[in-house]
Amino acid sequence: MFTTLKESFKPTIMFFGLTNFLVTFQMIINKILQNLINTREVESFINNIIIETEEKEEKDKVIKEIVRRSMENDLYVKLEKYKWKVRKVEFLGVVIELERIKKK
Repeated sequence: MFTTLKESFKPTIMFFGLTNFLVTFQMIINKILQNLINTREVESFINNIIIETEEKEEKDKVIKEIVRRSMENDLYVKLEKYKWKVRKVEFLGVVIELERIKKK
């Protein structure tokens, strides 16, 4: 929240020169997804979110919940930039598969 001579406002864009933006963004994501992260259904690192469920219906439910919470908090997703429902993903220098985790 910023204050000007006339009023307070909440920015909806990132200002150039804003320091610690990644840390701030991670804190926002952690707060929004807190109960999902605590149940170990979801892992998050900056703009990477991994959903760890076995059932397709459960995974769809979690995806819808993440998108709903993001929209409620004015965070938007460019769907074409992300991979959905994959069984193998590179994350933080390792490859995560259904049965194992291995070095990249």
